Amino acid sequence: MKTTPFITVEGPIGVGKTSLAKAISHHFNISLLKEIVDENPFLGKFYDNIDEWSFQTEMFFLCNRYKQLEDIETKFLTNEQAVVADYHIFKNLIFAERTLKNEQYNKYIEIFNILTRDMPKPNMVIYLNASLDTLLTRISKRGREFERNISPSYLQQLSTDYQVFMETFEEQHPDIPVLTFNGDDFDFVGNKDDLNMMINQIEIALQKGVLPHELAKKV
Repeated sequence: MKTTPFITVEGPIGVGKTSLAKAISHHFNISLLKEIVDENPFLGKFYDNIDEWSFQTEMFFLCNRYKQLEDIETKFLTNEQAVVADYHIFKNLIFAERTLKNEQYNKYIEIFNILTRDMPKPNMVIYLNASLDTLLTRISKRGREFERNISPSYLQQLSTDYQVFMETFEEQHPDIPVLTFNGDDFDFVGNKDDLNMMINQIEIALQKGVLPHELAKKV
């Protein structure tokens, strides 16, 4: 059965997800879906006081990402239009488990499971990771006001959480290939050769039949 490509790029804050997703979209000529971040009214308050604003922040992201995931299915995948997104909704579980209190987390998981039960899953995940120094440097360069107060310890813990989550994800979803790139080794934003090497590895995965041959022929 033909499967319409749904590629997601994931990794901790500042690792370069959007930059890579844009490059993939351009190279393969497929639709790009970008995460809604700046519109979250609680995010700045969250970084100032995580305990106080975590539930509101996570619920806003959940509702918006659910709507975007629904749009992916109805506007793109059902019309056989390939999509690359700079996130996937499973990231909500990483952040929620780290920031929410037990009672809040239990309620959150119930809502998450209801909303995502029948939603599409990616058929390729590109996982980006990097050292704390690299993440802090990239966050500083992009200069988002609401990210100024991100704690280095929070960011380091988030990176660890991502690594653990992705290892579990690969075990639980052997049918979904995961390509991992280390942002310390690949400066795909500032070095075109590094970006080309990464795109080449994605092409190889496509040509192995991970995704439909129609997309592979476009490379």
